[in-house]
Amino acid sequence: MCVDNFLFFTHIKGVIREKMHLLDKVLSVSDEEIEFELRSFSYIPWENIFLNPRRLRGSDFLMRWSQGVWSEKRLTQAINETSYFCAIPYGPSSTAPVDDVRAFELYFKRLEKAGLGKIKRPDLLVFKKSDQTQVASAIQSMGGIEELPFIPEKELSFLLQKSVIAIECENSLWVAKKMPDYNSKLKPMKRLNGKLGLKKSAVLPTVILKEEDRVPLFKWQNSNNVQIHLWHVFFDRAYGISIDKIQKLIDEGLIEPTIQTFQAPGGATTKKAIYKIYYHYAYPLGISIEKPLLIPEFIEDKNGHILPYISFKKGKLKILEEALKILKEVCNNDET
Repeated sequence: MCVDNFLFFTHIKGVIREKMHLLDKVLSVSDEEIEFELRSFSYIPWENIFLNPRRLRGSDFLMRWSQGVWSEKRLTQAINETSYFCAIPYGPSSTAPVDDVRAFELYFKRLEKAGLGKIKRPDLLVFKKSDQTQVASAIQSMGGIEELPFIPEKELSFLLQKSVIAIECENSLWVAKKMPDYNSKLKPMKRLNGKLGLKKSAVLPTVILKEEDRVPLFKWQNSNNVQIHLWHVFFDRAYGISIDKIQKLIDEGLIEPTIQTFQAPGGATTKKAIYKIYYHYAYPLGISIEKPLLIPEFIEDKNGHILPYISFKKGKLKILEEALKILKEVCNNDET
């Protein structure tokens, strides 16, 4: 399928997906990322568990959400421990309740009712350490971090003007340095008309950008004049890249879209494009200095059904000098 036809197909699917409830879209995961689906059994009584009133397929949805929140908090802590910068959660993912299914659903219903459910915001905002007191005071006057996702952006101009960059967070259940094609060199590829790349089946660290997020993120960046970087966290390290550079790689034909099938809790599936950017093109963002703990947890629905899942706790990341240098360069460019 050619890229133009595929992107048209993706757009149509995206229009259909817009009709889904916001919570369904939030909980959608790629079929390729459903780690614990039991494929060898014809019938599993607890496969579709009813949860106020969402049905979650297996434990993957809650585990993926827990993993995402963990990675954002890990990045926030790492930035806050530097001498130069600090970070705050800005999108809804880090502030949504995680231990109460009903509260989780009501949170996104409130977001949708406020008319902000379709607005794409980056997950984090990064500031200079010297602005931390002013930023904290402004957030307190607005009702605290938890209220930011419900406040129209025109009322957040002070925070946006003070921002160094905004961060869109992604994460993967991989130890990057143990992936089979880690350290593989890019080679001329026939499918890329001789441009450098790797075979399609290569398994290596990549920074992932969803096609459905690409245009909204650029719209946000242009409207608020704040650069957006994509930070992708693995178990042992993290990588970063600006969305401007990602777009340049796409335009130059160095990165192609990949088709993935996503499934919502109610069973609806959609095909979407994602871009997997080789870590070779990204900057080293951080390394793990403390392993995370994977804790078994469960939730119980109103009918007494039990849904077990794995929760991610602790773990520490150290921001590398190369990443700090890039942030400082952004600051210097803003001041000139």
